[in-house]
Amino acid sequence: MRLHHVFTGGLIGLLAACNSPTVSEKTSTASDVVVTGGHRAPSPEAAADRGEAAEIAEVVAAAPVAPPPPPPVVMPMLAPARHAEPGLYRPAPEYRDVGRDRFASVAENAFKVVREEPVSTFSIDVDTASYGFVRASLNRGVLPQPAAVRTEEMVNYFPYDYARPAAAEQPFSTNLSVFPSPWAEGRKIVRIGIRGYAIETAARPRANLVFLIDTSGSMNAANKLPLVRQSLAMLVDQLGADDHVAIVTYAGSAGVALEPTPASQKRKILAVIDQLGAGGSTAGAEGIRQAYALAAQNIDPAGVNRVILATDGDFNVGITNENELKGFVERERGKGIFLSVLGFGMGNYNDALMQALAQNGNGAAAYIDTVAEARKTLVEEATSTLFPIAKDVKIQVEFNPAAVAEYRLVGYETRMLNRDDFDNDTVDAGDVGSGQTVTALYEIVPAGGPRTIGDLRYSEGGGAAGRPAAAQGGEYGFVKIRYKLPKSETSRLISAPITTASEVRRFEDAPQDARFAAGVAAFAELVRGGRYRGAMTYDDVIRIASASRGNDAFGYRTEFVQLVRAAKTASSMARLER
Repeated sequence: MRLHHVFTGGLIGLLAACNSPTVSEKTSTASDVVVTGGHRAPSPEAAADRGEAAEIAEVVAAAPVAPPPPPPVVMPMLAPARHAEPGLYRPAPEYRDVGRDRFASVAENAFKVVREEPVSTFSIDVDTASYGFVRASLNRGVLPQPAAVRTEEMVNYFPYDYARPAAAEQPFSTNLSVFPSPWAEGRKIVRIGIRGYAIETAARPRANLVFLIDTSGSMNAANKLPLVRQSLAMLVDQLGADDHVAIVTYAGSAGVALEPTPASQKRKILAVIDQLGAGGSTAGAEGIRQAYALAAQNIDPAGVNRVILATDGDFNVGITNENELKGFVERERGKGIFLSVLGFGMGNYNDALMQALAQNGNGAAAYIDTVAEARKTLVEEATSTLFPIAKDVKIQVEFNPAAVAEYRLVGYETRMLNRDDFDNDTVDAGDVGSGQTVTALYEIVPAGGPRTIGDLRYSEGGGAAGRPAAAQGGEYGFVKIRYKLPKSETSRLISAPITTASEVRRFEDAPQDARFAAGVAAFAELVRGGRYRGAMTYDDVIRIASASRGNDAFGYRTEFVQLVRAAKTASSMARLER
């Protein structure tokens, strides 16, 4: 779709022609548009139905007009007027800000001595943002910074073929397996897999969605706002006629671009998305306030009420303190309005803030680096992205000291909980969407195995290796999962023992999904320089992943193997440069 723009401020020399990517068949008809204050307005001639065109024009005219940003902010790329004199204007460059990506750095989980700390407690994590960022980095030929690699998000990027739960009243199935560690001889891996109940399309609740879109100057890059427009257009196409969509934008100030509108009026919604342009500073906090206010205005007590934030995370106007923003999001969560975050771009990506907002907003964080990733998150996994089947999901594992000497949770460093948090229903935890799978891996040292930590002189047991698992009924440990149904504030409990009946003696005999998950975890540990990666190499990961791809309908696992090869190359180049 060829778009033409006019910028009416005082910077005439920044006008240039540009092409806007096609979002969908519904928005790909040729049209002339006019830009005012960073918004692109479709002309009435572009609409097949003149009545609808007038309605669209009225919505766009009411959209907020952001003031021209002051120097030195880089202005968006704009196009000349339809009949502009050739050669009079030159383009403004895309926003470029390299090396300011921000990630929260946390210490890697260490081994624990079972006789001293037999209980491990954590919140589940279904975010996938880390995988997307790692992939984007490797596709540029560079290794990501270690803090960007969260092992659990790498593992949980992939769906797994776990047994399906029978009913929504108990929305999880539990899948356990024990097998030899592929990276450390003498140790074992305990795989805990859960799968959420899949809501039938006809039974899913209505969705009241507010798209909160960052239109600041930092979003003026091909992998940012243009990709946001494509991504949200895909999501709109997945909505039912009874769902509602509203749009809030923010740059130097925030405003409502679209009042709550039935999803049956898709052309109207898509027209507003398509006319968004970038420019100005980033008043993200004010945008969040307005988005929640709009969601509350149209709240559906029986439905799903969610704000979907699309941004690179660069908040530099208004409230920028992370704790203040988290507190606001937590209060709104208590009213039944959740927050999900879609991250875009590199060089100025504030992952630390976005993770904090998503975790405190009872939503997931995803990183969209390609159109294919947008399709995965917002089309193929739309129901799990939008519709939770359980909230505040926690896992607690008690290890049997007679069978296990030491253990460590692989990943989940930002999701650790205190032991007493497990039974405390006021403690927030992760959510699981419709049909979603969650995987956690523990690396254990069996009793009598190669210890990483020596016993204390005066500790109970006096350095004894312990009894075999058979002495305690063949149990390595006991898993408890606590969760709340989406509209409940009282948790429920399911539990299962980890027994030798779930164990295989050879890694090659472990379930296919378990082997693949172990391979992904090993890759994450390699890329982030984990302390416990043992003798594992990138070639070992390729061998494991290639042998355990299984049914790879969407090609995610095949793509993973290529990423491992890219990491091997990038790692070799990094060594040469040193």
